[in-house]
Amino acid sequence: ITICTKDKQNVFWEKYVGEDIILPPDTNNVNVPLSDYGKIVDKAINAISSIYDSAEVLRYVIMPNHVHIILLISNGRMVSSPTSISTIIGQMKRYSSKEIGKPIWQRSFHDHIVRGEKDYMKIAEYIDTNILTWEKDCFYE
Repeated sequence: ITICTKDKQNVFWEKYVGEDIILPPDTNNVNVPLSDYGKIVDKAINAISSIYDSAEVLRYVIMPNHVHIILLISNGRMVSSPTSISTIIGQMKRYSSKEIGKPIWQRSFHDHIVRGEKDYMKIAEYIDTNILTWEKDCFYE
């Protein structure tokens, strides 16, 4: 699942709130401090599993203006019902916007059903390395 901020504003990384973000291409083990907004979103993502017993966040990354999340249902199937995804993501977006004090998210989100281990590994690697390739990201502005 990919969720973008409203107008793709850079609000989730501390050092770059409202600014262009450029990381050197050889950066290793990047640990970008989250802004206050980013910390609220991190808390909201981590609460998903406690709010929804059957949902587990397997991986996620908070980028300056978007978030990637892989969700798993406890019976081993990926969340595939648009209603289920809409409920989970809608709750996360509402909570974080309420805590921040204003709407920060675009209206919709992009979802993809992971089809097998190879697909999962490709997406997991993308999430794990997204920070290192930020300047090449389709959401980079």
